[in-house]
Amino acid sequence: MSPTVDDLRNEIRTAVGRYERVESTGFTKEALAAICEAVGYDIDANRLPSKSQMRAGILWRIGELDDDDPEDAPRSFRKADLEAIAEALRDQE
Repeated sequence: MSPTVDDLRNEIRTAVGRYERVESTGFTKEALAAICEAVGYDIDANRLPSKSQMRAGILWRIGELDDDDPEDAPRSFRKADLEAIAEALRDQE
C-alpha cells in the first residue's frame, strides 16, 4: 500500500530531526528550514526565507526543479514532491 501524504510528511519530519504530528498539517517554516539543511540548500537561519523560497530550494536541490525560483513552488508540496523528498532523504542515510 502506498504511503499517505501524512505518512510521507511524518517520515520527512523524523528524517530531519523534527517530531511527527498526529493531525494533518503542512510543514512549518522551521520544519522547511530543517529539510533545507538536510538536502544542502543554504539559508540564513537567523532570518528564514519565505516558505515558497524554501520549497523551491528543496525541490531544486533534489533535482525536481531547474532552479530555486519561488514562483515554481507557490503552494504546499504535492504527494509526488513529498515522495521525491522522502526518497532523497532515504538515499542520504
